Amino acid sequence: MYYSRFLVPVVAFFSTTLAVPHPANLPRQSRPDNHTLNRERADAVKAAFTYAWDGYYKYAFPNDELHPITNSFSNSRNGWGASAVDAFSTALVMQIQPIVTEILNYIPTIDFDHTSSQVSLFETTIRYLGGMLSGYDFLTGPLANLASNATAVPLILKQAQRLADNLAYAFDTPTGIPSNNLNFPNGTDGSTTNGIATIGTLVLEWTHLSDLTGNQKYAELSQKGESYLLSPKPASSEPWPGLIGTNVDINTGLFQDAEGGWVGGDDSFYEYLIKMYVYDSTKYASYRDRWILAADSSIAHLASHPSTRPDLTFLAMFNGQERLFVSEHLACFDGGSFLLGGLVLKEQKYIDFGLALVNGCHDTYVSTLTGIGPEVFRWVENGTSPTDADNPPPSADQAAFYKTAGFYITNGNYILRPEVIESFYYAFRATGDQIYRDWAWNAFVAINSTCAVGSGFAELQNVNAPNGGGYNDFQDSFLFAEVLKYSYLIHAPDNVWQVEHSGVNEWVFNTEAHPFKVNGPPI
Repeated sequence: MYYSRFLVPVVAFFSTTLAVPHPANLPRQSRPDNHTLNRERADAVKAAFTYAWDGYYKYAFPNDELHPITNSFSNSRNGWGASAVDAFSTALVMQIQPIVTEILNYIPTIDFDHTSSQVSLFETTIRYLGGMLSGYDFLTGPLANLASNATAVPLILKQAQRLADNLAYAFDTPTGIPSNNLNFPNGTDGSTTNGIATIGTLVLEWTHLSDLTGNQKYAELSQKGESYLLSPKPASSEPWPGLIGTNVDINTGLFQDAEGGWVGGDDSFYEYLIKMYVYDSTKYASYRDRWILAADSSIAHLASHPSTRPDLTFLAMFNGQERLFVSEHLACFDGGSFLLGGLVLKEQKYIDFGLALVNGCHDTYVSTLTGIGPEVFRWVENGTSPTDADNPPPSADQAAFYKTAGFYITNGNYILRPEVIESFYYAFRATGDQIYRDWAWNAFVAINSTCAVGSGFAELQNVNAPNGGGYNDFQDSFLFAEVLKYSYLIHAPDNVWQVEHSGVNEWVFNTEAHPFKVNGPPI
């Protein structure tokens, strides 16, 4: 196995911290906010980013992803250089001039008019459109000094507009609800339904593009589709106020089910409700109101405590008003969403509940052999029938694990997901408590020591097996955009793009962790 140049110093530094009393063992008022320690940690994350970038640049650029074990590449995101565009905003906040320059010079060369594979409107929006708009905001704002090629900066916005123009035909449906799966230049896969995450996770990027270009058509297109989610029909698709089903008929705008939750397929719809309000509180109060409904209903109806660990809190899924005790790594953004909502709405109940969710997701990390949480996990409550087919008890081989951990694993993969570290970041920004930095650091060290292989980072097959149970030879682009950005920002010095900077939010992060300058007054 090839070890990177940063692994030894990172692990060595981590080992030296083990002799220091853990802040969790100190009274809260005595916990140190050790900026020297945090600076060293931030530098270690920055070194990991640089290593992953160097492997990608050497073996995969300008393709989408690196295969770090075989030093090869793939193009799962249309061959437009997904890892490069996703890495852009992280290289900027880390202020790594050479990488910023490489990506800045590359973006104007991307041919967004052609691809040989199907285009996901959702994935293309959050990664490419989001990455370019964020880079443009930084290079025309607080990080303009990093624009070594100033003539390329306006071309970033032109490329974003060009891409959106190519995608816009997705909204040409009877309702304006977009098709998600596109066959360029003007076809779709023929699907008659779309999901609330893939409908509802466009408004931030497309609205921001309108605000930057002065062309309101992008905002209008995305908000028309969103309108069906803000006023769901039929009424049965909303089993509790604010909590809605998943699949919507593109031709009629009617929901096809009442099943959902804060999980994949639904997750970022709820995430963007409060983030649109942060983006412009003068225009998007209705989004705020829908988030409040969903948050209050989730606290009242979906909050769940495992039978063996009633101290933990998870959010259940639902089918109608039946609760399903299953969750995902993807859903662990939920703590961060409640924390952001609590901060901007000045509501302590959301902060308290968000911290409880963060604690539950932290448990999914510290309970496994690798120190990394699984893709999918389940639990049961004290009153759950052992014959409940929708909420089965743990199998015999997981019973002991469940007793201690409060969850059992149904999919042990780790595909370089960011959500747990993301929520640690919001918890630290909300509380200033060093313990969340320590949790994020421990998660980073676990990922660094287990996933780093060959020329980059690879997915794991089983987080509760020695050494992660083997690798999938794939380095996801969101490792650059999200995992390493949140791991860095939680330790980095404060700055205007940080959440709750000086008590307000001047920037808001899209679901791929690309920060946008807010359009309304900071709140």
